[in-house]
Amino acid sequence: MPQFNKHIPSSIKKFLLFIVSVTLILVVTFKFSYADKSNSLPNQTPALTVTLTQAQRINLPLKLAVNGNIAAWQEAIIGSEANGLRLSEVLVNVGDVVKKGQLLAVFAAETIEADLAQAKASLAEAEATEAEAKSNADRARTLLNTGAMSNQQIGQYTTAADTAKARTEVARAAVNVQQIRLKNTKIYAPDGGVISARNATEGAVVGSGSELFRLIRQGRLEWRAEVISSDLSKIKVGMVANVQTADGTSLKGKVRKVSPMVDTQTRNTIVYVDLLDSGTAKAGMFAKGEFLLGQSSTLAVPQQTLVLRDGFAYVFIVKNQRAKQVKVQTGRHVGNLVEIISGIDINQPLVETGAAFLSDNDLVKIVSSPYIKKIIL
Repeated sequence: MPQFNKHIPSSIKKFLLFIVSVTLILVVTFKFSYADKSNSLPNQTPALTVTLTQAQRINLPLKLAVNGNIAAWQEAIIGSEANGLRLSEVLVNVGDVVKKGQLLAVFAAETIEADLAQAKASLAEAEATEAEAKSNADRARTLLNTGAMSNQQIGQYTTAADTAKARTEVARAAVNVQQIRLKNTKIYAPDGGVISARNATEGAVVGSGSELFRLIRQGRLEWRAEVISSDLSKIKVGMVANVQTADGTSLKGKVRKVSPMVDTQTRNTIVYVDLLDSGTAKAGMFAKGEFLLGQSSTLAVPQQTLVLRDGFAYVFIVKNQRAKQVKVQTGRHVGNLVEIISGIDINQPLVETGAAFLSDNDLVKIVSSPYIKKIIL
């Protein structure tokens, strides 16, 4: 090989060396230029096709959510005024709707009827005695100035007449007492409403003052909401409330009054809400509800624009065809709209469909939508 190089002219060697050098320069230049070009070109394939929307300003109701129990507006306790009498008939049961003055129960009245007859007889006897004494006193007074009778005798006749009159009044009062006792053998409803409890049993002998029935007056129920003391200033008499029972029934109510006392244990105050239509609600039910405090203007976005990740809410803002993930603070829900408390402005373009499949800074393809004409990417 060394011998071969000796026979190659120097001019040819220089030419070959030039060719090799140029080739190496071209190869190196092409390689670096291709690498720079490949690194500088972005990936032009969109990650997802999306539609856009934007936040809108709406008026949302201000509400105060609390819990409470449903109770009777007033529960009347119907007791017995008769003593030691037997219940002969009970005419109503729990759940019955009654009217004011309706007969509920009857006691056996034979003993009282006999006592009444005896009192009437005593009254008749007293009235007869009174009539005789009065007649004697009148005749005695006619002889006052004749000297036939002394003043002392005349006074005795007058006193006897007055005594007979008093005894008549006592007998008449005794008749009234027996008539009242006879009247009390029948138990009437003091008001219209619903029988909520019954302790009366036919054949039972009850004492005076014993509870026989309980009556929800006028069938009216109320919701007793437990409101924390710091929220009391928001509650006004006449305010509307929406109440929902445990079985899902929705009821309308109106604040009747606020208790003047705060519970020292719970620091809650009872707010009494009249239920305008109790429906299927029953006294003793647990119920949750909301007081309608007014309205406020706020930003809201459709539910589908929100993405929940790691316990936080996000939306995707589109800029230069790239989706930017933005953390937002949400508030109230009304239908398909969610209140946005902070994080975005009203004019920012938001990904509406497909947001759940995006990552931060993804390239997106925007399809035609009513909102696409309003924004500038």
